[in-house]
Amino acid sequence: MSDALINGLAGAGGGIIAQLITYPLQTVNTRQQTERDPKKEKRKLGTIERMCQVVKHEGWERLYGGLTPSLVGTAASQGVYYYFYQIFRDKAEAIALERKRKGFGDGSVGMFASLVVAAFAGSVNVLLTNPIWVIVTRMQTHTKVSKKCKSSDLSSVAANETAIDGIEPPPYGTGHVIQEVYDEAGVWGFWKGVFPTLIMVSNPSIQFMLYETMLKKLKKRRASSKKGDNGVTALEIFLLGALAKLGATVVTYPVLVVKARLQAKQLKTEDKRHHYEGTLDAILKMIHYEGFYGFYKGMSTKIVQSVLAAAVLFMVKEELVRGARLLLTKGGISTARSKPP
Repeated sequence: MSDALINGLAGAGGGIIAQLITYPLQTVNTRQQTERDPKKEKRKLGTIERMCQVVKHEGWERLYGGLTPSLVGTAASQGVYYYFYQIFRDKAEAIALERKRKGFGDGSVGMFASLVVAAFAGSVNVLLTNPIWVIVTRMQTHTKVSKKCKSSDLSSVAANETAIDGIEPPPYGTGHVIQEVYDEAGVWGFWKGVFPTLIMVSNPSIQFMLYETMLKKLKKRRASSKKGDNGVTALEIFLLGALAKLGATVVTYPVLVVKARLQAKQLKTEDKRHHYEGTLDAILKMIHYEGFYGFYKGMSTKIVQSVLAAAVLFMVKEELVRGARLLLTKGGISTARSKPP
C-alpha cells in the first residue's frame, strides 16, 4: 500500500471524527457568517445563546442539518487532499534530494516548497468537492420555524419553513437542495463560491506550513536533547495542529465569509443585501451595508470550531498512519515511499 493512500485514508478518518465532534459549532458559525445585518443592529447573540435558540425553535436536529453530505464531503476532501498532498510532497522531496546531490541545499523540503505543495493539493480538492459544500451550506443555513415562533426571531436569512395548521413542511433533504441549486443556476450553480474557495486554499497551505515547520523544529530539538529520540506524542501533535490552524484561520477568515455568502440561498427580494451577483459584488455590498465588521462575523465561533477540529484531525490522522504502518510492517508489507539514502 502506498504512503499516499495511507495518508489519504487516515486523513479521511481523522476528518470524519473531527467533524462529528465539532459539527454543531460549524452550523452556528455558517449561520453567523450568512447574516445580512446593517451596520447598526441589535445585540449579537453569543455562540452558546445561538445554539440554545436553534434548539428551542427548531429542535436538536437542526444543529446537525446537512451532517450526512458534510461527512461525505469531509471524507472526500480530506482523502483527496492528503492523497495528492503526499504525492506532491514525495516529488518535492525527490527534487530536494537531487539538488543536494548536486551540492545545493540540505536535502529537506523548505517552507516555500511546503506552501506550494499544500496549495496544489488544495486546488485539486476544491475543484473536485465544491458541489458537496454548496449543498452543506444550504442545509446548514436553512431554518425551520414553528408556527408559534416568528421568523424574525431567527437572524438567518435562509428560506424559512413554517408549520401551518399543524402540518409540517416537507423535509429539506439533499435531493431538495440539489434540485434547488440546479433550478437557480444550472450545473454551474454547484461551483458557486469556487473563486474565494480557491483563495481559501491558502488556509490549509498556511496551516500545513506552520504545522510542519513547528513539528520539524520540535523533532530537531527533541533529537538533540534526547540522544536521537525525535518521537512526538499525540498531545504535542494536538497542540501543534491547534496552533497552526489558529494562525491560518485569523489570516483567511474574511474570504471564508464571502464564500459562505455566495453558497447560501440567494433570496430574490427588493433588499439588495440578500442577493449577490458574484465575489466582487458580495465584497462591495458587504462593505457598503455592513462595514468591514461583516467580514469577521462569527470569527470567535470559527476559531473554536476550526482549531478543535484541526487538532483532533492531526492527532487522529497521525495515530492512524502510525497504526497502519505498524500493521503493514508486521504483515511484511512495505509502503511505496522510498527512504532517502
